[in-house]
Amino acid sequence: MRKYETLVLLNPEMPAEASQTLIGGFTGIVERENGQILAVDDWGMKDLAYPVRKHLRGHYVRLEYSAAGNTVAELERIIRISDGVYKFITVQLDDDYAPAAAEPAAEPVAEGGES
Repeated sequence: MRKYETLVLLNPEMPAEASQTLIGGFTGIVERENGQILAVDDWGMKDLAYPVRKHLRGHYVRLEYSAAGNTVAELERIIRISDGVYKFITVQLDDDYAPAAAEPAAEPVAEGGES
């Protein structure tokens, strides 16, 4: 099985419980098809670069999972026919993919020279 990441843009006016139900359905499809959910990240409301269906904001959710190719096809089919999903994209991750750890902030450099 390979690792995949699907980023979903949801209707910003969708109630929270409806979006959670929708995402739960997506994760259920992966698990039903013998896949494994690795992460579900709810990014919340974000500004969009351009209007999508007359909205300037959208609710982003990221799914990371390990599954077979036919599972991805079924998940995308369900996403396409789901109400409230504006856009989505699925990418295949490298087999040795590991999320990058956040880098610590750089120390501010003091102005002026040494005395």
